[in-house]
Amino acid sequence: MTQAATTTAASDSAVRYGRILLKLSGEALLGDRSYGVDPAYCMFIAKQVAEVHRLGVQVGIVVGGGNIFRGMAAAASGMDRATGDYIGMLATVMNGLALQDALEKAGITTRVMSAIAMNEVAEPYIRRRAIRHLEKGRVAIFVAGTGNPYFTTDTAAALRAVEINAEVLLKATKVDGVYDHDPVTHPDARRYAQLGYADLLRDQLKVMDAAAVSLCMENDLPIVVFDLNSPDNITKVAAGEAVGTLISSGGAGA
Repeated sequence: MTQAATTTAASDSAVRYGRILLKLSGEALLGDRSYGVDPAYCMFIAKQVAEVHRLGVQVGIVVGGGNIFRGMAAAASGMDRATGDYIGMLATVMNGLALQDALEKAGITTRVMSAIAMNEVAEPYIRRRAIRHLEKGRVAIFVAGTGNPYFTTDTAAALRAVEINAEVLLKATKVDGVYDHDPVTHPDARRYAQLGYADLLRDQLKVMDAAAVSLCMENDLPIVVFDLNSPDNITKVAAGEAVGTLISSGGAGA
């Protein structure tokens, strides 16, 4: 499918991106909780997704599982890394189902597609079927990472974005972009308006892992890092407004 074809559905809405891939961390679903899923915050996210979806934008979502289980943390405590990663993948399935429930309550038909077979709760991930869901106006939630251990959900997001021909990868965070230092511990930290892929890798800015950034760079897929807690930011990014930090083949800027 060409880029022009993916934007057809959104052409009348004057949006810049006709098909997006939204990456949500598991922690994004915590809300005010210390563990698990906050249904109220899931609904807050769902309403943002519903808003951009009603503009005709096709939406795919990859969700992490860090609010329930982290494979790398378990490995650091002595668990086999592959086993820990598989448990983490199962956590993303739970998050995907919670998000599906919120989206459908917001009036958006949604499909959960899993990289690990579990037919009773999710469809198997098949690229062509995923694209067809998007073309039919359904939101597709991709869970269970890549289906393989040793890969993060950031890498899964980059992979799915490339596979479904997304025009941009939206990385939702708790801050309003990429900074040269942690803004929590460095009040004078500087936020970048734009960065090149190479800048991100060279300076080891901990936004996404190197495999995810490299995959985006190889396929010239722009990444927008933005604050999920600010309402309407997803819609603003889809409309092409300057929100957060844009990571692309261009250079860095402030």
